[in-house]
Amino acid sequence: MLERLDSIEKRYEELNELMAEPEIALNFERLQNLARERAAIEEVVTKYREYKATMKSLEDTQAMLNQRLDEDMSALAKEEIESLQRKRDRLLEEMKLALLPKDPADKKNVIVEIRAGAGGEEAALFASDLFRMYSRYAASKGWKTDIMNSNETGIGGFKEIIFEVKGQGAYSRLKYESGVHRVQRVPVTESSGRIHTSTATVAVLPEADEVEVAIDPKDLRIDTFRSGGAGGQNVNKVASAVRITYIPTGMIVVCQDERSQLQNKIKAMAVLRARLLDQERQRKFREVTDARRSQVGTGDRSEKIRTYNFPQGRVSDHRIGLTIHNLEGILEGDLDDIIDAVATADQTKQLEAKVG
Repeated sequence: MLERLDSIEKRYEELNELMAEPEIALNFERLQNLARERAAIEEVVTKYREYKATMKSLEDTQAMLNQRLDEDMSALAKEEIESLQRKRDRLLEEMKLALLPKDPADKKNVIVEIRAGAGGEEAALFASDLFRMYSRYAASKGWKTDIMNSNETGIGGFKEIIFEVKGQGAYSRLKYESGVHRVQRVPVTESSGRIHTSTATVAVLPEADEVEVAIDPKDLRIDTFRSGGAGGQNVNKVASAVRITYIPTGMIVVCQDERSQLQNKIKAMAVLRARLLDQERQRKFREVTDARRSQVGTGDRSEKIRTYNFPQGRVSDHRIGLTIHNLEGILEGDLDDIIDAVATADQTKQLEAKVG
């Protein structure tokens, strides 16, 4: 690992020299590429340099113990050695994590699709709760949320809601939310007070641009119709809603939440591209079986990942065996503790797979 870190540091220094050359400074595209490469390795280089400085201090302090020191100075040196050893061990772990392959989608915006599952009207209400939870979480991060399409029920639930989350690192955090979410509670429609179990499915897709997913217009069938969703009477009078069918697979995307047919078409195409990119990513995950087994929550739509238990006020993440007794806070968007724990477990599994 240290040899690899040496080579990364040399490349970092080389990049700095290249970016300082006048002819490269005038080539904006080349300069941007070099800057991106440097930014990608800057964190690990910083940690490696801190590690080398720590090792030098550790060697110097250990050498002091070979000299004739009084009792107080010897005790201080031993304390310093213990502190430096802890720092060394921490930096080693951090460097291992920094060297793990980065998901190129981590910095992307995301498209989140929530669909009511088993449980009828209660499942639709739970889907609404999840949408509110993610909206609050996004707001806490300074991210922007934009509804792309929704299918509401009569009492405030969603059979389906698709929305975009725009913000730096949105996918790196929300990607662990894909899967089946389960709720256990007494529904508002239940008169006898019995606890019901309902589900909703969450899919988190990294946003795809036109370069990543090339779509032949001849493969599309685009239909327009009058919207039955939000937007007021004007929406219902004009055929502003858009339905796009991707003919090769029969995939259908509907967007109707905007007043403009053009805006609905733009959003529908964004969802279609994201779904097609996600299909390709899932195919690659299945091909690389070892990598698939070494990761936590890679987006399997059928995997039951979490239970929200109202009677006990707890939330349990089944992938890592974590239970948190803060149901109310989590539904208000306080998700960092869960996401951090799942992300840490994911990194640990990747490290174990790499060592093995």
